Amino acid sequence: MGGGARRLVEAWAGRVGAGVGAGLEVAGEVLGVSGAVLRAVASPGGVRGVAVEAAWLAAHTVLYPWGVLEEQLKTDGHFRAYRTDRLPPRQRGLVVSAMDAAGTPIVLVHGIGDNRSAFAVLSGALRRRGFGVVHAVNYSVLTALTGDVRRSAALLGEHIERICEQTGSDRVHVVGHSLGGLIARYYVQRLRGDSRVRTLVTLGTPHGGTLAAYLLPTSLTRQLRPGSELLSELAEPSRPCRTRFVVVWSEMDQVIIPQRNARLEHPALVVEEHQIRDSGHLSLPVDTRTLHAVVTAITRLDGNQNHPIVPVREGFK
Repeated sequence: MGGGARRLVEAWAGRVGAGVGAGLEVAGEVLGVSGAVLRAVASPGGVRGVAVEAAWLAAHTVLYPWGVLEEQLKTDGHFRAYRTDRLPPRQRGLVVSAMDAAGTPIVLVHGIGDNRSAFAVLSGALRRRGFGVVHAVNYSVLTALTGDVRRSAALLGEHIERICEQTGSDRVHVVGHSLGGLIARYYVQRLRGDSRVRTLVTLGTPHGGTLAAYLLPTSLTRQLRPGSELLSELAEPSRPCRTRFVVVWSEMDQVIIPQRNARLEHPALVVEEHQIRDSGHLSLPVDTRTLHAVVTAITRLDGNQNHPIVPVREGFK
């Protein structure tokens, strides 16, 4: 065999070996993650979590067509009035004790291929607790195929500006599920959205990417793969961010793989973490522990926007 042919074969063999090595590494990662998920599912809480995930999937399927319709922003919430005697006790308690929290709009941003029906339970629960403006945003269902996180983040910013203009509020809280959390994070962290977003709660968001993104080769899913250009951009050093981040993730998440990639660590971000052991990806927005984390985060008094990063909280159940 000539020298040129030998070098060609060696180069080809090297590329094949590298590809096989990377494939084995990914396979090992997936197998390790699968074992962790199976252990979580095998627990009593995991059995309940699987049942809740299945029940919510069925209910969500029914609600999905309703969620396609755009939600009209209602700006005449009770926080605009001084009288609270007509309010139920739970709503009256929030308005009296935390009027600023009750009057700050809450914007809900759904995940990939979904719509505002993902927040049917959460939005109702927040309204019953006294929050005056709870508004779910819809973006195109084609986002999974033709979408771009950066463009979606810019559109979210325009939507938030309209909400602030119509409600007279200077800032909002945002809750983002899955991809919705990443879109909101890009807006806050890279498009100076921290001037508008007081608190960003992310539920099962692939802050570190997900191996599941390799299943669909589109421009959007390439942005959701570990080590992508977009995720590397978000990991870069940035100016201090005024938004407080609250990250909720589950050890039993079947979409964010590995599950720890839903965690968020960045020196410029104030991050509080809640770890749930036994909730599926779809049912995170209907989990009562998620509701507790959201309500606690957005009612917490926080006059100092430049406080240091809080320690990560482990084992939230």
